[in-house]
Amino acid sequence: MTGSHSVARGIWTGVGSPSFPARALARGFRPFAKVDASESVSAAAMMIAAFLLLSAYYLLKTVREPLILLHGGAEVKLYARAAQAVLMVGVVHVYGRIARHVGRRKLLGIVFAFFVSNIVVFALLARANVSIGLPFFLWVGLFSYTCVAQLWALAADIYSEDQGKRLFPILGIGSSVGAVVGSRLARALVASGPHALMWAAAALLVACVALLAWVESRAGATSRAKQDAAPEKPLSTEGVLHLLARDKYLVLVAVMIVLLNWCNSAGEYVFDRALLAAVGDAQSRGLTPEVFVGSVKADYFAWYNLLGMLLQLFAVSRILNKLGVRNALLFLPAFAFVGYAAAVAAPVLAVIRLVKIGENALEYSVAETSRHALYLVTSRVEKYVGKTSVDTISVRVGAILSAAVVWIGGRVGLPIAGFAAINVVLSAAWIAVIMAIGREHARRSGEPQTDLAAEPVTS
Repeated sequence: MTGSHSVARGIWTGVGSPSFPARALARGFRPFAKVDASESVSAAAMMIAAFLLLSAYYLLKTVREPLILLHGGAEVKLYARAAQAVLMVGVVHVYGRIARHVGRRKLLGIVFAFFVSNIVVFALLARANVSIGLPFFLWVGLFSYTCVAQLWALAADIYSEDQGKRLFPILGIGSSVGAVVGSRLARALVASGPHALMWAAAALLVACVALLAWVESRAGATSRAKQDAAPEKPLSTEGVLHLLARDKYLVLVAVMIVLLNWCNSAGEYVFDRALLAAVGDAQSRGLTPEVFVGSVKADYFAWYNLLGMLLQLFAVSRILNKLGVRNALLFLPAFAFVGYAAAVAAPVLAVIRLVKIGENALEYSVAETSRHALYLVTSRVEKYVGKTSVDTISVRVGAILSAAVVWIGGRVGLPIAGFAAINVVLSAAWIAVIMAIGREHARRSGEPQTDLAAEPVTS
């Protein structure tokens, strides 16, 4: 019985020599990334966890859109994004205090248990026809960045820098495919009401947590075998603000994320305003505003997620291997610079829609995987406390700045071309910040601090 148990354990965990399923998985990953047989099972588990998490997120995101847009409008949505920054400061403070008392496993459990329980409460309220538009919108923002940050922090913690460069694109595949599937599933369920999408999201999230617990347990067992108790120790011994104040690398990454989300939020505002202008025409064709906005948003999500998925499958791993993490970060701001320049020249819905689809596709594939890979050269406290703080607060600071520009622009009558021109300037600043990040990343990783355009090819 003991021998059979050991064999079974080896099949699924890859302990000992790689088993046939592990080798088969490694061969299956070969068209997309180089994965060793000993890594294939955990990589597959993390990929599936990312798939489940992003599927759940897009179900919740589809619920969020009609609730906020039809009861407030594009401006209220943008201002609500800015308000999330205030909430996130409090959430990050609480998160940092918890991290000072618990280890990796307990921290992950506390975070996910909190958000799953919240979904249950929102589903019950939605089923009872209670108005939850604004609080749900605020909550989804907290959920998305906090939970996604936990998954990638765990990945950055259990993989070495070399492994991360090879395996992060596999996790990205799970995220991209999950976003597409979640968008399509949302469109199929949207007519059943918000509560149906919430219950489906809760079920997916529970399955995701189970997989992450298995991966963490396996990684913890490896650490204990090496007499390393670090995963069980409290993750932080200092406050979040103190950590950020003394860490130039995290500050640069934070500025990069602020600029990214400033550009993205401003572009999203223009798209939302055009969408609301079309509601009247949809009603004349017999569509309710809720179904129309939900369906259009689901289609929009599906298109950019499909393109992002294709990039993740066939381009991201090759870009990281051939050009490196630092050069990969330049793809999105370069596209934004060109795309919004085109929108300045032709500020019409068709052009803006294409720019947003391309921008989001690059963000959720090349840019996101590369951004998470930046943490492979950081300490454990930077991976969990620093990353969560940067990923949550910086996003909303970008939204605050975007909201301020929209408010001022609305008062002075700034046209769509004017907002696009601002994004051109922001994209140029964004590129400059990435150059500075590249120099600091090279120092931390021990690579020569060459010019980014001449960065040596890595294998």
